[in-house]
Amino acid sequence: MQELSGESLNIVEENIKKLKEIFPEVFEEGKIDFEKLENELGKFIDKESERYNFTWSGKQNAKKIAQTPSTGTLRPCPEESKNWESTQNLYIEGDNLEVLKLLQKSYHKKVKMIYIDPPYNTGKEFIYPDNHRDNLDTYLQYTGQVDNEGKKFSTNTETSGRYHTNWLNMMYPRLKLARNLLKDDGVIFISIDDHEVANLRKICDEIFGEDNFVANVVWQKKYAATNDAKGFSTMHDYILVYQKSKAFNRYLLPRTEKQNKPYKYDDQDGKGLWRSDNLLVKSFSDSGVYPIVNPNTGVEYLPPQGSSWRASKETMDIWLAENRIYWGKDGQGAPQLKRYLNEVQNGRVPSTWWTFEEVGHNDAANKEVAALFKSKTPFDTPKPSTLIKQMLQVSTSQNDLIFDFFSGSATTAHSVMQLNSEDNGNRKYILVQLPEKTDEKSEAYKAGYKTIADIGQERIRRAGEKIKADNASKEGIENLDIGFKVFKLDSSNIKAWDSDFDNLEQNLLDAIDNIKEDRTNEDLLYEILLKYGLDLTLPIEEKTINDKQVFIIGYGALVVCLDDDITTDTVEAIAKLKEAYQSTIMRVVFKDQSFKNAVVKTNALQILKQFGVDEVESV
Repeated sequence: MQELSGESLNIVEENIKKLKEIFPEVFEEGKIDFEKLENELGKFIDKESERYNFTWSGKQNAKKIAQTPSTGTLRPCPEESKNWESTQNLYIEGDNLEVLKLLQKSYHKKVKMIYIDPPYNTGKEFIYPDNHRDNLDTYLQYTGQVDNEGKKFSTNTETSGRYHTNWLNMMYPRLKLARNLLKDDGVIFISIDDHEVANLRKICDEIFGEDNFVANVVWQKKYAATNDAKGFSTMHDYILVYQKSKAFNRYLLPRTEKQNKPYKYDDQDGKGLWRSDNLLVKSFSDSGVYPIVNPNTGVEYLPPQGSSWRASKETMDIWLAENRIYWGKDGQGAPQLKRYLNEVQNGRVPSTWWTFEEVGHNDAANKEVAALFKSKTPFDTPKPSTLIKQMLQVSTSQNDLIFDFFSGSATTAHSVMQLNSEDNGNRKYILVQLPEKTDEKSEAYKAGYKTIADIGQERIRRAGEKIKADNASKEGIENLDIGFKVFKLDSSNIKAWDSDFDNLEQNLLDAIDNIKEDRTNEDLLYEILLKYGLDLTLPIEEKTINDKQVFIIGYGALVVCLDDDITTDTVEAIAKLKEAYQSTIMRVVFKDQSFKNAVVKTNALQILKQFGVDEVESV
């Protein structure tokens, strides 16, 4: 019986496996011979000390942080969730670095679009203190889950001496891990301002590749200048856009009323609305010089000297026969082409200039949140839902997964629900937010919102209900997913071995029962799902077999029983589930100390094997 690992995906091991598949000849006794690897690469490695390179103090450690597995887990919180049983959306409270590590197996290459609004490094926001040896401990101390030893999340002021370095060390491992979650045709949007846009562009070039830069969108975040600004009044932010690979395909934005307004004529011939257009073309062609006769007047028309018609005479004859040429309101004029609305490009190409009229501004975002809470907005600079909705429109289709690991005011969730309500989509989201404490003097704190995560979750609840109410008459609106499952980052449910010889007796007793006392079967179940790399929103069926709680995941693909005093009768009943669910492959997981005795444990493996269950693991 194998034992499940207590760590998240080991990225270093995965990279070594991939390298071994490509270059098996560079491995000797399990280790990489870098000289041989260099030879296989054609000696393309630049050994010169002076070369184009972007580096900073702590960069190598930032890479180590990204590669170091997490020993944490995500604990389910149904009581804080909405529509726990049916929703496909996730809201995760925790340090996003640790959460990103924990999601590596379950959501590898499953995310279509990532949007993040990270700290802009203005000196006022939290900068996460990453330490690859104790990052989870730092988080647990910050959230009060363990005794505080002085470690804290703090602001990053210019006087710290590591102003840009701290920010880069915070962003690099998160982006590195986030890239792994993107589908091959996925894309990431990152909001930023002038403080770090240059550095962000460089680390994105390194992580995603220069060739995968898509755009640097300029968003007009204000509608009026700030008169008391020192120097220039900043009117915009940036949104950097990078694709995972060339497989990304951007979508067109919906056409506007302004674009469609000229299409106001209809001949009632079934061809639909049209507008008139010039028949002349800028580039001259001999084949485009010929007379066109107005059938109503007999007058011949030739293109002006040096210009030509936009089509050959053969094509023009077809257009005339199909009544595609317009002769003016009275039929007496010069020829014009009829442009039909149903034949033009069904959308508009997104540009890199996003005006506040098109996607909203900061003030609109504040009013949007304030209207939901019926009070002053608890956020300083929320993004308008219309801004993120436009990102969704150009990058996602109806069933895609969206990820935001700097969730803040939860605008991403609001935008996903809004767009789904408009196009009958089934987009799903994963949001991650540090439970940053609200100021005790703030209105949010007085209203009972002790953390930013509390506010974000409440914003989703209110926005979802409002969207449903606003669309009450729309067919199918009752199917809109406005729920979310809450998970919270915590240390593993499984006790770590402590080699403290002064307390050896207690440690040996702990080793016998290796599950922490304050953890439930459900806590352990979701840790198992993470270790197996399964979606946290998979349907889970719960059965009682011989008074034991049994979880059935993926219609029999995985069966988990974490109760104690398991007998051979219970094992046999669990084994029979393979036939009942007609599962081609069924994996079974027990607690290591679940069985009534060692004999039952030994017999359990044989019983399961008789029923075709070869993969049995313990925790």
